[in-house]
Amino acid sequence: MMADKKQMTRLLKTARGQLDGILKMVEEDRYCIDISNQLMATQSILSKANAAILQAHMAHCVSAAMDSDDEAVKKEKLDEIAQLLQKLAK
Repeated sequence: MMADKKQMTRLLKTARGQLDGILKMVEEDRYCIDISNQLMATQSILSKANAAILQAHMAHCVSAAMDSDDEAVKKEKLDEIAQLLQKLAK
């Protein structure tokens, strides 16, 4: 993984902490909107982490593949990106 490991660790630990808090909120029968707001905040953190991972992948892995003379490697990386875009579109 080429993304900043300290940043990824911080973001993911924050999301994990939020999920623990959300579970506690559910167990305590807290107000639905409060739970929903916390879920959206957690999703936002996970989206930010995913974006950073994908940026690093494009900057390093995909870039290196495009500089390669191996057409199969280029196709593989482009196919990965195409599949990812399909998942994101759903």
